[in-house]
Amino acid sequence: MPFQWAIEAEGGDAADKLRRVGRLTATEEPHLIDIAVRAWARHDETVAARLRRVDNTRMDFLRVMFATFVADPDDVEARSTLMFSLAIGRHFIVADHPGRSTRDVVQLAAEHLLRR
Repeated sequence: MPFQWAIEAEGGDAADKLRRVGRLTATEEPHLIDIAVRAWARHDETVAARLRRVDNTRMDFLRVMFATFVADPDDVEARSTLMFSLAIGRHFIVADHPGRSTRDVVQLAAEHLLRR
């Protein structure tokens, strides 16, 4: 799990680690690769199974992080799902955000999810 090691190496609380994940996944190239793998998985069961394992690992990480400052399991699951959705789906958002970029609004949404 090199990804988690990279996140844990710098320390900080759960919100710091979640922000770090956001920074690591915000670059365009890895995100485009992720989108391509997701498209491939729709047509290849082997790829779909591997993607499911990766996604489950990512969701487990989010759950653990959110559970450190959110007591309600339903809230943990909702925040984890919304954070994951932002990471995957931000590429598809084409709506205008008056006075803000999509990146700015995604960051605002992520910060909203990190509120205690």
